[in-house]
Amino acid sequence: MSFYDRRRFLKTTAISSAFLTTTKLDAKIHSSESKGKYMGDFIAPRLDKIKIALIGVGYRGKGHIVRFGSIPNTQIVAISDLHEVNISKSLSIIDNLKTSKNHKNVKTYWGDENKWKLMLKETNADIVVISTNWNNHGIMAVESMKNDLHAFVEVPMTTSIKELWDIVNTSEKHQKHCMMMENVNYGREELMFLNICRKGLLGELLHGEAAYIHDLRSQMFEEEMGTGSWRTHQYEKKKGNLYPTHGLGPVSQYMNLLRTEDTFKTLVSFSSPSAGRKIFAKDNFNKNHKWNKLNFQNGDINTTVIKTYLGRTIMVQWDETSPRPYTRLNLIQGTKGALAGGPTRAAFDGGFENFTKDSHEWIKGEGIQRLYEKYDHPLYKRLGALAKKMGGHGGMDFMMRYRIIECLRNGEPLDQNMYEGCFWSAVTPLSAKSIKYGGAPQRFPDFTRGNWKTTKPLGIIL
Repeated sequence: MSFYDRRRFLKTTAISSAFLTTTKLDAKIHSSESKGKYMGDFIAPRLDKIKIALIGVGYRGKGHIVRFGSIPNTQIVAISDLHEVNISKSLSIIDNLKTSKNHKNVKTYWGDENKWKLMLKETNADIVVISTNWNNHGIMAVESMKNDLHAFVEVPMTTSIKELWDIVNTSEKHQKHCMMMENVNYGREELMFLNICRKGLLGELLHGEAAYIHDLRSQMFEEEMGTGSWRTHQYEKKKGNLYPTHGLGPVSQYMNLLRTEDTFKTLVSFSSPSAGRKIFAKDNFNKNHKWNKLNFQNGDINTTVIKTYLGRTIMVQWDETSPRPYTRLNLIQGTKGALAGGPTRAAFDGGFENFTKDSHEWIKGEGIQRLYEKYDHPLYKRLGALAKKMGGHGGMDFMMRYRIIECLRNGEPLDQNMYEGCFWSAVTPLSAKSIKYGGAPQRFPDFTRGNWKTTKPLGIIL
């Protein structure tokens, strides 16, 4: 069977199997008709100078101040946070930037959980950067767009299907960007893998593996402020994969999902027992401490398997509890080879230069150095040195922010559109529902209303 015949077979099979679903496969494919225009390749009117407002300037938000504020043609005009101490530290950071002259008379809003709404109405900003508790992301993004601002949201976009649809409908109606800032898509390894996939060196892509496995139990010591103060309650109340996008975002772009070729179809999900958080709380906190009064519901490790429209598979794992080294897995398998991360490895059917003879061994060491020399992504070649200097997870954070500003100034579509953020984030509520029904398949809503077929593939960015 030829490549194209197989593709046709997969599409036919995918369509036929849609009718062979369980009673739990009940997600709405479309949530009402759009009252606006499709945003897949949306280009906003060009902005010469980008005026930036920020909601939430804790650890992550302060990083946005440093790196957005260091990019030419940006101006930080307002910041909002619950805590005065975060406002004060942020103003000090701005004053110490080499570009501080660009960010004068910054308006500040703090002390009330609704002050951010006042900031949106009073501030003449172009974009809003949202770095708050997950539960607020969707609400804040929608309000930002309603106030004529582009919204840039930390991971995840939001945690409910309803709020994802609210984001879609608001973005389409008001013609405003809403981008989930998935920084890992800008890692050197991830960009090289994307380049290799785009060049067709892996053949037909069949399977991916993605993960966010990161021991974050120490965040439980952040009892009143910081990520652990609110995230700990997420482990107690929620189920499923709470943080799927760091691994899934890059794999999705390798496979060209939501961009002409293929899209998300269904998932199944399973979690291990919940044990690690309870043990950690018992070992590290007084028996009467609030953490020892929680009944942790979510399993320590979640495994979710996604099936695409063309029949490809993606395994997505999440574990922020187990004592094990950090990994995002980052594997992509095709008919002619495979790429894997942590550490970077590669295997090709015919071997690679003089380093391997066939696919029975991984290219390692000097072979990987040669692979980077040959296939480093053009974007990394252009910005990699500067990104390393500016920092943020090895430079990926700065590169993401730089590209956001570059696209807005040059009148280009963003590297990650609004629908991608919605699909990647939808894994959280859908995995919870699958677990609730014993691993029953759950259908992805089509946030694009079928328009993914018209969206241009993400090109190689020069």
